[in-house]
Amino acid sequence: MSIPSMKVAFTKTAAGALVAALGLFFSCSVSDSTSSNNTEKIDRHALVTRHNVTLTTPDTLASLSVGNGMFAYTVDVSGLQSFPEYYENGIALGTQSQWGWHARPNVENFTLKDVYRYDTTATGKVIAFPVQHKGTGRKVDATEFLRTNPHRLHLGVIGLVLLKENGQQALVHELQNVNQQLNLWTGKIESKYEVEGVPVTVELYSHQDQDQISAKVTSPLIAQNRIKVFFKFPYGANCHVCPGYNWDEPEKHTTALSVSESGANQVQLKRQLDTTVYYTNVQWDKNGKFTEKERHHYELVPAASEKSIEFSVLFNARPGKKIADYKATQSNSESNWKRFWTEGAAVDFSGSTDPRAHELERRVVLSQYLTKIQTSGDVPPQETGLTMNSWYGKPHLEMHWWHGAHFALWDRIELLENSLPWYNKVMDKARETAKLQGFEGIRWQKMSDHQGNESPSNVAPYLIWQQPHFIYFTELVYRQKPTKETLDKYKERVFETANFMASFATYNPIDKKYHLASPVIPAQELFPARETNDPPYELAYWHYALSVAQDWRKRLGLPADKKWQDVIDNLAPLAVKDGLYLPSATHPQAYTNDFYRRDHPVVLGAFGLLPNTHGIDTTIMMNTYNEIQNKWQWQTTWGWDYPMIAMSAARLNAPEKAVDALFQDAQKNTYLPNGHNYQDKRLRLYLPGNGGVLTAVAMMAAGWDGAPNRHAPGFPADGTWKVRWEGLHKMP
Repeated sequence: MSIPSMKVAFTKTAAGALVAALGLFFSCSVSDSTSSNNTEKIDRHALVTRHNVTLTTPDTLASLSVGNGMFAYTVDVSGLQSFPEYYENGIALGTQSQWGWHARPNVENFTLKDVYRYDTTATGKVIAFPVQHKGTGRKVDATEFLRTNPHRLHLGVIGLVLLKENGQQALVHELQNVNQQLNLWTGKIESKYEVEGVPVTVELYSHQDQDQISAKVTSPLIAQNRIKVFFKFPYGANCHVCPGYNWDEPEKHTTALSVSESGANQVQLKRQLDTTVYYTNVQWDKNGKFTEKERHHYELVPAASEKSIEFSVLFNARPGKKIADYKATQSNSESNWKRFWTEGAAVDFSGSTDPRAHELERRVVLSQYLTKIQTSGDVPPQETGLTMNSWYGKPHLEMHWWHGAHFALWDRIELLENSLPWYNKVMDKARETAKLQGFEGIRWQKMSDHQGNESPSNVAPYLIWQQPHFIYFTELVYRQKPTKETLDKYKERVFETANFMASFATYNPIDKKYHLASPVIPAQELFPARETNDPPYELAYWHYALSVAQDWRKRLGLPADKKWQDVIDNLAPLAVKDGLYLPSATHPQAYTNDFYRRDHPVVLGAFGLLPNTHGIDTTIMMNTYNEIQNKWQWQTTWGWDYPMIAMSAARLNAPEKAVDALFQDAQKNTYLPNGHNYQDKRLRLYLPGNGGVLTAVAMMAAGWDGAPNRHAPGFPADGTWKVRWEGLHKMP
């Protein structure tokens, strides 16, 4: 697992574009282009398949996945999950779903009240926040339990027993002549290798309409009784970042085997882990025997008379769903992936002379595949998707923008809308939080489980930049579906979000401005909650989202909300010192102290992720951009920072800088052979980086509201980039 060897070195293009001080103001119209300046139609099949992933050696950071957005299954070089321990410290071999969660029994009846800390606002209001506690006692025990439960569940490891002639099981490094390929066009992983010179071929698909894999294993080893399929089922793992399985407590869960009523060659396994119950159905063709080897461990042994075996495994929260055989799953995968690649948007950089173009195209194509299978389900995803657990498998709602906004820009609005009903399901809990803290409307969760329950944290409860996301998402929907039906569908959540935002803003009678006042932690999370006021990105986002919510009222024929408008008209401006936008109004020393030149440089997001609705001076923002580029501690950043910087450069009319930002020389801007965005030894994949690349490239290619009137305005116009695109939507 050597990261430096996986980096690709690129020569930067000459920098030096002059910046025009443009005041790009948001338009209330919903003009949204899906056309293209291209005269030559993109060959979608050629574009996608030239980035098929091929591996010729075991690589723990290059494991491959199949899935459908609700479910994903990740495999090693054998084509299944034969060597999970070997891959634990790389891209782990997960079998995860949106619905598969587990919690240990809450015998102490812990609630968030057990971890409350009370903070006083600038107006004297006392607010309860669920925080982490250290030391001993009930508060500490409650912190541990509520952070780790519920956790996302690994549904089961399915792999091959590959026996050598001497009867010993082959190890991963003993597989010879490896050739494994992910075919992006069909969703197929085909793995070929030899065991002591005997060939093995594994062909794998995931069903796109139910949580199922199907595989075909072909090998002379079958006739020699040297190959079996194993199924192992773990207990839930309440670890921070890990594969999600726990083999140490077999007595705490049960696996019950029953023969399916559907007929021969099919069994059902009922799994129970405390209050969690789910079902695993296994179906196979031809002759074969399914037996229990030991507790939670089963084997499917193909008959020696066969040359191959086809089998399917369906995971479901409830029994009774019909399992599809291998051929049906293959057909389902092929047709659905072809539709995905042909009906969504596409960007083609072939013909570019910039040496980085092919790599950017690779990242774009693989990121489309990964976000489809990992982050397009009905619950906002965790940062590692459905591959392995991070933060116990829990979603972080401030990251939902990075996971979901790109779907709208790439003409796949339905994949964004999949997760929006979840906000309705958790709205009552968000409303309770706002009411508890003395605010109106709904205060959306941050680190949540699938049911909307908050987790104790010293950072999460104080963050606010997730609050406007729902308004941003629904405006993206409206730009593509400008109907009363869209407005009626989402208006309650839009208006209640705006009500919270307006009530959260604190009026100062001295300067007659509304402020985003402490306790608050900005997206650059290093600033203390009790000492931070008016973070710039959040101020700009407040202005934008409240303005959009006001537009929604007008579209519905409703009068403008007076409180919202008062906040919009009198919101504090971004703080400036020495010609630079400060990351916090209460930290004027930020650019003279190394301590503050780290984490997310999110001041650039105020005019990168967002249009200029809040009077941003582009000259000051350009000065800030240059200050950050020259002095930031890049090793402390995260994968989505680089696309954010690129979007800021694009809006500042500096396209060369925008491309350079996408290739910033930093470890956390590394994209592995499988397309995953590597962060560090702890967090080996990070899907917000993939979503960020897609958002930035769509914006740079199709433009944004108020963009220069030229083709691909975010890319250099010097002829080094040939940008062809189809179906993209303009960014707000």
